[in-house]
Amino acid sequence: MEKMLAGKVALVTGGSRGIGKAIAMLFASQGAAVAFTYQSEQAGKQTEAELKQVTDKVKGYQADATQYEVAKDVVDDVVKTFGRIDVLVNNAGITRDGLLMRMTAQQWDDVMTGNLKSVFNYCQVCSTYMMRQRSGSIINMSSVVGVHGNAGQCNYAASKAGIIGLTQSLAKELGTRGIRANAIAPGFIQTDMTQALSDDVKDKWINEIPLRRAGEPQDIAQVALFLASDMSAYMTGQVLQVDGGKCI
Repeated sequence: MEKMLAGKVALVTGGSRGIGKAIAMLFASQGAAVAFTYQSEQAGKQTEAELKQVTDKVKGYQADATQYEVAKDVVDDVVKTFGRIDVLVNNAGITRDGLLMRMTAQQWDDVMTGNLKSVFNYCQVCSTYMMRQRSGSIINMSSVVGVHGNAGQCNYAASKAGIIGLTQSLAKELGTRGIRANAIAPGFIQTDMTQALSDDVKDKWINEIPLRRAGEPQDIAQVALFLASDMSAYMTGQVLQVDGGKCI
């Protein structure tokens, strides 16, 4: 059976750990050439080594996703190295949690830049190449917090809601060129970010999830694989909540 991403080239931002790493590994196992960005050199080199055990078509970039010129250099090099770009996964993101009354302007700006501007950067640069190809799949990582909000995360919720608006606008702008844009809205997923929460908080969240478990990065990666593949060829502008039923 042919692999689902055979012959495709994918770029995953924030691909050295958590959800991003799970996506990069799964894409590689399904035949894609995989490029990914990272910040931590140790994590990046480790992920690159693991990917090379799956495919020889892999390249990591230590890059700040918030810098437009850096994003352009990365994408230009991906196309130079692999010949094209078929799939973009915007996964890089940060949190700076706090109640609105105590939130600093810097906390707001950091999250809006880290989560939203970074997505704009890579969407704009990649879409230029995808339009020439008249094909491509853009997958933007939002959050159920961006759909429903969450106390203590006004900045994060606003940035992730912005990603949804950006994704749906891109779907309308780029659809005639054969480019699809969809968003994934994960719920409570076991990552480094959620491990920082107390056991009491984690237990409370899990008890509110109908499936009675936290999600794993692989749960999100499987949905990303579907959106990256031709199986979702008639889907664009959608937001897929992957949250174990918490927000139904």
